[in-house]
Amino acid sequence: MVSDTAEATAGAGSAAIEAAMRQAFTLARRGPKRGVNPRVGCVITDADGAVIAEGWHRGAGTAHAEVDALSHLDGPLPAGSTAVVTLEPCNHTGRTGPCTQALINRGISRVVYSVADPGRHSGGGAERLRAAGVDVIPNVLTAEGEALIADWLRAARLGRPYVTAKWAQSLDGRSAAADGSSQWITGPVARTDVHRRRGDADAIAVGTGTVLADDPALTARAEDGTLLPDQPIPVIFGTRAVPSNARLLAHPHPPVFLSGTDLAADLESLAERGIRSLFVEGGPTLISALTAAGLVDEYLLYVAPTLLGGPRTALGNIGVGSIDEMRRLEIESVETLGDDRLIVAFPKGNH
Repeated sequence: MVSDTAEATAGAGSAAIEAAMRQAFTLARRGPKRGVNPRVGCVITDADGAVIAEGWHRGAGTAHAEVDALSHLDGPLPAGSTAVVTLEPCNHTGRTGPCTQALINRGISRVVYSVADPGRHSGGGAERLRAAGVDVIPNVLTAEGEALIADWLRAARLGRPYVTAKWAQSLDGRSAAADGSSQWITGPVARTDVHRRRGDADAIAVGTGTVLADDPALTARAEDGTLLPDQPIPVIFGTRAVPSNARLLAHPHPPVFLSGTDLAADLESLAERGIRSLFVEGGPTLISALTAAGLVDEYLLYVAPTLLGGPRTALGNIGVGSIDEMRRLEIESVETLGDDRLIVAFPKGNH
C-alpha cells in the first residue's frame, strides 16, 4: 500500500498512483539486471491520471527512465502532470544530466517515487524538486520497489559489492583431505545449487592459491555441463602468477586480477566496474581474510555427512584470539540437498 506520508498527500488518487507505480515496475524490469545502474521505470500522467508517456533505463550511458519518458513528449508538459518513478530522481551529473532538473525544466507538477536514492552523490533529488515548487510524494509501494532493485540497493548502501562467501566442508569442518584433494565433498544436488547461485552473481572470486591448486573454470553450468546464459565475471585475488593454460583464462568474460593487499579498496574498485554481488568460492585464505576484515555479508556452508580429519580446515585465522571475540552468525535457513545440508547465515546484526 501507499505509505502513510504518501497517503496523506495523495488522498483519493492513491489507487491511481499505485496502478501507475506498478506499471513503472513493469517497465523497469525491461532494463538490464547487471551493471552500475539500477533498473528504473517511469510513467508520466496528465492531470486526470491518464498515461501520456512511459520510459525505462536501458543501461549505463543511456537516458535515465525519466528522461526517456520525457523524450516521447514535445514542449512543456500539460499542467498538473505527474511523473511516477520507481527510484527517487537522481540529483547529479554523470554520463547524463540530473533527472530532477530535466523534470523541472519541462514543468512537471508532481513527482511520485517508490524508493529513496541512497547514493552519496545521486541522492537528494526530492529536496531539489521541492525547492523548485514540485509536489513530491515518496515511499509508494516501497517494499515492492526495494525488491525490484535489492542487489543494487545493497551495493549502494555498502559502497561495495554484496559479498557471499561459500565453501563445502565435512562435518568436522574440513574443506579438503590431508593431501589437498577436495573433489567432491558434496553431492550433485548441492553442486547444482552452487552453479545456480554462481549464475545469479555478478562476479565469482577465488584466490591464486585455489587457481594453482584446483585450476577452476569459474563458470556457472547446468546439470548437463552446458554454460548457463548468465556467467559471473571471474575475479582473482593474489599476487602469484596464474599459469598461461589456466582454465579461467578461457572464461566467457576476461578475468579481473586484484592484489588482495587492500581488500576494502579492491571491493570498491569492483563496485566502480558495476559489480554489485561477489560470490567468493575460496580458498580458506581469501575467505578468512574477508571475514577478518568484516567484509562478508552472507555465508553459504554446504556440509557433507563425512569426516576427513587433518589440517585442511574450511576457515583459517579470522582474528579471533579468545572466545569472547567469536564472530556470531544468524542462521536464516538449513536446506536439505540430497545427502548434504546447506546452511545460510549472516553476520549477527547485519541482516
